Amino acid sequence: MSADIIPLPQGRPTLDPMLALTAQDMNSVNSVILDRMQSEIPLIPALAGHLISGGGKRLRPMLTLAGAELVGYQGTRHHKLAAAVEFIHTATLLHDDVVDGSDLRRGKAAANIIFGNPATVLVGDFLFSRAFELMVEDGSLKVLKILSSASAIIAEGEVDQLTAQRQIETSEERYLNIISAKTAALFAAASRISAVVAECDDAQERALDDYGRNLGVAFQLVDDAIDYDSNAAEMGKDQGDDFREGKMTLPVILAYSRGTETERKFWKAAISGVRSSDDDLAEAIALIAKYDAVSDTRERARHFTHRAIDAISIFRDSKARQAMAEAAQFAVARGY
Repeated sequence: MSADIIPLPQGRPTLDPMLALTAQDMNSVNSVILDRMQSEIPLIPALAGHLISGGGKRLRPMLTLAGAELVGYQGTRHHKLAAAVEFIHTATLLHDDVVDGSDLRRGKAAANIIFGNPATVLVGDFLFSRAFELMVEDGSLKVLKILSSASAIIAEGEVDQLTAQRQIETSEERYLNIISAKTAALFAAASRISAVVAECDDAQERALDDYGRNLGVAFQLVDDAIDYDSNAAEMGKDQGDDFREGKMTLPVILAYSRGTETERKFWKAAISGVRSSDDDLAEAIALIAKYDAVSDTRERARHFTHRAIDAISIFRDSKARQAMAEAAQFAVARGY
């Protein structure tokens, strides 16, 4: 199978082509999500609905739907599987907010602030269980293996990030390994399963996996850049959350490695939690700007975006391929 060059849109990329491509299928996915988040225990749909209806981009399930369009799949199995992907993602967000002690998620109070940590963790567990029910109902052991493996890898990535927290000497290589696990694994699985249900060949399956994996890395790189160059209204979370939590993200890694001895002392104190005031955050942002750490982080994200787009160049030109390429560009260009 040959590959070709995918023409990229002029102007600022958007998610609009991806949204239009997947709109009809997403209605079916949303119906599954609404049905499967229900429970006789009222707290469960109330808490789950707080996050699920909270205005997220739903990019991960869209990858499953767009991938199915790309390979010409005509069935409906991907609807339940896309819902399973969204449940896995939502469960990890609920757990993350408890671990991080977050106040905001998608611009409103995080579930743990409203409902408390114990309920948030348990409803996250409920959504994981619902995801696995949907996988089992699909009946494919290969799909089950892909999504269950991704779930385990995500958990490993989150634990690895936790152990790297407040560790100023964290390397760029380790950071990339962390985000490849905690973010990119689900992007890759969400994309790959569409090729599995369509019974595509190994090359097409690998291509969709590569697309999702590289897109996931780019997406997280931009997320980490946004923490230092956007405000809370744009991000939907408090600016400086990563800084105050002592997370070693790429902007910090780059600024620390390029800094003077005095600046490195500041970073050591800040990441250890000794310096975490608003003035300290302002100093951190200034140092990151001084060494172009945000722009270089976005540049690395563009590298992974190009790899994602190259991966799907083996497929024939179509609205699906164009939408997926523009979605990858949007992941880097976005400010939220």
